[in-house]
Amino acid sequence: MRRIAGILGAVVTLALLALLVVNDVSIWWRLILIIPAAGSATGFLQDAMHFCAAFGMRGMYNVINSAGVVDNVELEEYRLKDRRKALQIVLLSGVIGIVFAGLTLLINV
Repeated sequence: MRRIAGILGAVVTLALLALLVVNDVSIWWRLILIIPAAGSATGFLQDAMHFCAAFGMRGMYNVINSAGVVDNVELEEYRLKDRRKALQIVLLSGVIGIVFAGLTLLINV
């Protein structure tokens, strides 16, 4: 599911970029691509790390490999580790979104 979210986010990002370029919208509007690009990166990073950032931030985990069955992380030490990893994913996704959108400013058609 996380990989699919990453792929869908990438498709949306590229489609929006194409729309902005084809319609000759001011290049500064391309900065809006930060949002879908970061969302796509979040999906891919979570897939690669086999980690759910939302669960990590809430101190939860999947008990088994089925959706909807969750439990709380009991030890504070592990909750902090999970929260750090979730923040790492969020921050890295944001950086990727900013870099991607920044690079699109260089496209001149």
